[in-house]
Amino acid sequence: MKTIGMLGGMSWESTLEYYKIMNEGVKEKLGGLHSAKILLYSFDFEDIEILQHQQRWDLLEPMLIERAKRLEEAGADMIVLCTNTMHKMANALEANLSIPLVHIADVTAEKIKEQRIHLVALLGTRFTMEGDFYKKRLEERYNIRTIIPDEEDRQIIHNVIYNELCHGDIKESSRTEFLRIIDILLLRGAEGVILGCTEIPLLIKQRDVTVPLFDTTKIHARAAVNRALE
Repeated sequence: MKTIGMLGGMSWESTLEYYKIMNEGVKEKLGGLHSAKILLYSFDFEDIEILQHQQRWDLLEPMLIERAKRLEEAGADMIVLCTNTMHKMANALEANLSIPLVHIADVTAEKIKEQRIHLVALLGTRFTMEGDFYKKRLEERYNIRTIIPDEEDRQIIHNVIYNELCHGDIKESSRTEFLRIIDILLLRGAEGVILGCTEIPLLIKQRDVTVPLFDTTKIHARAAVNRALE
């Protein structure tokens, strides 16, 4: 079994889900008392969040690279960056590592293509929805187009992620708002929905919607397990 190197803590609420899913996945496949071989570096998310909202990606990038290298030196066989937003710096990570990065957009795209879907709604932080690092990768590499909510609804989603979900605060009123936004995107033609922030699956489940839901946390963690057991 290969060792999974996790860059987590962004937020720890979703990192906890990653850890659980990975260990459950290994146990399911190997049985007995088997569990995943994991090395975890967990950031203090307060430091990350401040720099994100200051748009200081130039400072965040070397932080990610340094910690990923530590995991590589400690024996990790792959890196799993346990957040969608920070994949904004995935190219720099890949360029500075000699072990593979399991890219969250790639493994999510594989699941979308299995469903023969070509237009998806993308929900996430404003950084993910408004940037091109995620949407461009899906379109150029996999011919998957994305649509995002209008500006007001993007801000609602962003605020719920940072002010509620990252604190483990699950509100029914926020679930209602997310479902309202999803309904609008379905009317605009979306055939599925990417939960493009690893905290959103804490709030929205497949049972809440009638179209395929792509839980990036679960997809990403399970992909890492598959690669660890190859």
